[in-house]
Amino acid sequence: MKLTTYIKGLGYYVPERIIDNNELSTMVDTSDEWIRTRTGIEQRHVVAPGQNCSDLVMESAKKALAASGIKPEEITHIINATVSGDDAFPSTATRVQAKLGITGMALDLSAACSGFIYGLQVARGLMALEPEAKILVTAAEVLSNRVNWKDRSTCVLFGDGSGAAVLSASPTPPATGHPLMANAVIEDVMCNADGKTGHLLYCNGGCSDFPYKLGDIVGPENFIQMNGREIFKYAVRTMAGISQQLMEKLGYTINDFDMVVPHQANTRIIQAVGDRLGAPAEKVFVNVNRYGNTSAASIPLAMGEAVETGVIKPGMRVLFTTFGAGLTWGAAVVKF
Repeated sequence: MKLTTYIKGLGYYVPERIIDNNELSTMVDTSDEWIRTRTGIEQRHVVAPGQNCSDLVMESAKKALAASGIKPEEITHIINATVSGDDAFPSTATRVQAKLGITGMALDLSAACSGFIYGLQVARGLMALEPEAKILVTAAEVLSNRVNWKDRSTCVLFGDGSGAAVLSASPTPPATGHPLMANAVIEDVMCNADGKTGHLLYCNGGCSDFPYKLGDIVGPENFIQMNGREIFKYAVRTMAGISQQLMEKLGYTINDFDMVVPHQANTRIIQAVGDRLGAPAEKVFVNVNRYGNTSAASIPLAMGEAVETGVIKPGMRVLFTTFGAGLTWGAAVVKF
């Protein structure tokens, strides 16, 4: 028998600095019209000098904890999804743990844009073994440090941000009067990957596959490399496919869902996923225009904003689906 896992509180955060398309056009050969037409993105948030991944995590984690009514010292595990953490090691999760002044299990999880949904699944497994656990699942990216700002095929896409959720097996009500309060049930999660397609989206500079020596000049391998045409096809096919698999497993059809929240990669992918699932446009959540692709933070940022603004209301059943480098993909069904 599966243990019911509840989302007790949500939080999200984006840095204050905004780079809109007009400013970006002064940095690289592009234009507002070119970017909007191809991606639907109007602006993206980027970190300030000295602001790092754990700083972003802390902002969203504090909000999620406040919404949950759970104190930091009650958290038993931290799972942080990122591909752009503070350091190669120690993990960003341990940095967050230190800033919260707590101990317990803490780890980073690398599944690129699928990281948060992967994190939910890992948390559900841990909770099955430790039913009294209270788990902080976070996702944050500082991809502004990993894009080549002279490559218009990638730099226009990505933004920085974070999201967080507090998970518990307890059905007790969360803190009241909080705009990000939630007591949602994670009905099920499904994750998958195909490592043979990893060459379509990667960043390998400085790692064991492409090591640097002292004094080496940093080259394009230090920044995101992507085959956009192929990624588009895989993203649509895998997000729609795993969503259908999860719906079939649970005995649902798309008509059983009040909202679909795909990974916020670009509007073309989002619309194509919605069309393939048969979801009407008004039931497909979009905020990529204001944040860009925030990778692992995309799903929790969208979830938190949709709850805060009332787009997702109590009683709604929502389908989340995602896709990222690896290639990885996943889906989750949440009843709010």
